[in-house]
Amino acid sequence: MRLGIVWRTGIAMALIGVLAAGLTGYYGYTESRSLLQTAAEQRLLTATRVLARQLSVGLDTASRDALMVAQHPGTIVLLDTWHSQEPDARGSTMAALFKTILQTRPEYFQMRLIAVADHGAERVRVERSEDGLARAPEDALREKGHYPFVVETLALPNGAVYVSRASLNHETHVHDVRARPSLQIATPVYGAHPQAMGLIVIDIDLDRLFKQLAADLPDALSLYLSNSEGDFLIHPDPKQAFAFDRGQRSLVQDAFPETRKLIGDPSDDTQQVVTTQAANASNQALVAAFVRHRLSGMHNDEGYVIGLGQPLRAVLADADQLGRTSLRIVLAFSALAIVLAALLAHRLSKPLQQLLRGIREFGHGAHDAPLPLPVRRHDEFGTLARAIDEMQGQIRAQFGSLEVKQQELDRLASHDTLTGLPNRRLFMDRLTQAMARARRHQSQLALLFIDLDNFKDINDNEGHAAGDDVLKLMSQRMGALVREVDTVARLGGDEFIILLDGADNRDEITQIAQRMVDVLRQPVLYEGKLLQCGASIGISCFPDDATDITELIATADQAMYRAKHSGRNQLCFASPAGQVKSGP
Repeated sequence: MRLGIVWRTGIAMALIGVLAAGLTGYYGYTESRSLLQTAAEQRLLTATRVLARQLSVGLDTASRDALMVAQHPGTIVLLDTWHSQEPDARGSTMAALFKTILQTRPEYFQMRLIAVADHGAERVRVERSEDGLARAPEDALREKGHYPFVVETLALPNGAVYVSRASLNHETHVHDVRARPSLQIATPVYGAHPQAMGLIVIDIDLDRLFKQLAADLPDALSLYLSNSEGDFLIHPDPKQAFAFDRGQRSLVQDAFPETRKLIGDPSDDTQQVVTTQAANASNQALVAAFVRHRLSGMHNDEGYVIGLGQPLRAVLADADQLGRTSLRIVLAFSALAIVLAALLAHRLSKPLQQLLRGIREFGHGAHDAPLPLPVRRHDEFGTLARAIDEMQGQIRAQFGSLEVKQQELDRLASHDTLTGLPNRRLFMDRLTQAMARARRHQSQLALLFIDLDNFKDINDNEGHAAGDDVLKLMSQRMGALVREVDTVARLGGDEFIILLDGADNRDEITQIAQRMVDVLRQPVLYEGKLLQCGASIGISCFPDDATDITELIATADQAMYRAKHSGRNQLCFASPAGQVKSGP
């Protein structure tokens, strides 16, 4: 028994070692994943907040540039004396100033001086193109008085700054930037009079602005920007950005449900922050952080939702490496535990090995043959062996009884108790399989729905015993006329149904059904009396007459009733004009 204790102790130690190593590795891996994901969310959140502050700084810089130009004395003089100056020379100093600012601010793609006079006519316009910076000639200048940003800016007091809603630039004169997401920063120009003389407008390329702001961020990060209603303005997938400009909606709250709390009253300047997870365009898991940011100190009622996303796979790369290391450690300890258990098992005594072998063979199904147990020993092993042998004898007897009962129950569940034919449940199962094969191989099958004629008269006149004999004899006759692959089943009462699997030839189906009618019409001898029965048969074919089980049986049943009403001992197809493949 000391060896048995050592065996069990060795196995227990091996299991404890494997379990401890596995749990340690698993919880270490899961905790590291959680910590890395939390740290990544915090990093993204910090980066997003910094990006939002940098956006404010960038727009503040643009507003200061606009104010600097608007309050420059030369701007006021230029607007006052525009028509009195020579056309070739006027505005050149302002254009040079615009070019200097555009050279230092690559996110600006256009600066303009617009006058109140002449319906908001542009006086000076410098724009960025693929060829560099260029001043627009005077014949290319346009009237802008009807644009909302002009009207709203001119209504502002001196020193105020207007910021437009982010949109796609649709001004027709801007060829190179027509489809770029942009916003406009404008400020009015006041002179000696209380009314504004004009305005300075700076058009900012949002893509270029955010590329500059996110220049120091890792390449794996994805940038998202939406307006206060949730419409994407910047998205890694260009098709999602400015979808409303194309009559569609692509919303941040749909892609990242947690951001719904950020979409609200734009007048609420409280800063809300959420972290969320979703899938990107490549259906990869994504960790993202979003901040709602409202511009302060500017005349703009729109807030922005700024977000940064990072693939979860990149976040958890270190955790995956730790997981692989943990797995190797677990496997090493498990192998060590198995080796120790094998060494302990090798030292077990012969009687114990015999007991284990006998129990194992019995567990694997060796219930009939006697097992090699040390029953002649007079120690504890012998006592245990004799007890096991006695238990095995009892189990064998119980198994034998259970197998007999199980076989009988299986037969009762799937066969008719009177005729021994398959019952409705077994027939429906076989029909389902046959129809599946027919669909797969594009073949056909046929059902023969059989109702015995004059059976009720036999039951009423001769008794149920005679009826039972008739049913058993008829079922034997039907079974003798079909192939092994076909199925004859009793549905109940005097109704039978036959499945002809692979029946593709209408003439053969007709011949089988006619032989069935001829055989079933032969009289039955019962106690010296000849009982005349017969049968009416309805035939339906798959898939010509029906494509599902219920309809196929129903059409055969209806055909049987037509056969019965035609004079009995008849057969009738469900659709006489149906197309059935001819045999070779």
